[in-house]
Amino acid sequence: QVQLVESGGALVQPGGSLRLSCAASGSIISINAMAWYRQAPGKERELVARITSGGSTNYADSVKGRFTISRDNAKNTVYLQMNSLKPEDTAVYYCRAGILASPYPWRDYWGRGTQVTVSS
Repeated sequence: QVQLVESGGALVQPGGSLRLSCAASGSIISINAMAWYRQAPGKERELVARITSGGSTNYADSVKGRFTISRDNAKNTVYLQMNSLKPEDTAVYYCRAGILASPYPWRDYWGRGTQVTVSS
């Protein structure tokens, strides 16, 4: 059974930084794109950043220049470095990945989320 486990969420002051991690575990054969989403109270879940297996990235306009997504393929882990945090970044952050794992076909997996709160 494949699991995605996020970590690194916390309460941080405006202007601060956080680094989120998401580790995939299980009988993994290959991982395609990995991504971070977030969902604020009363709002729909939105894509924050995505990285392909080859390292190409794309970001939501609201986080460009402040957030950086990266991955360590050897550790099956994706990271989100968040700088210059704003109160509007407050949300539950979720990890998503396309994974091929024995004995299943390719499918999307989601983590359970980690809370990020930006407040003074």
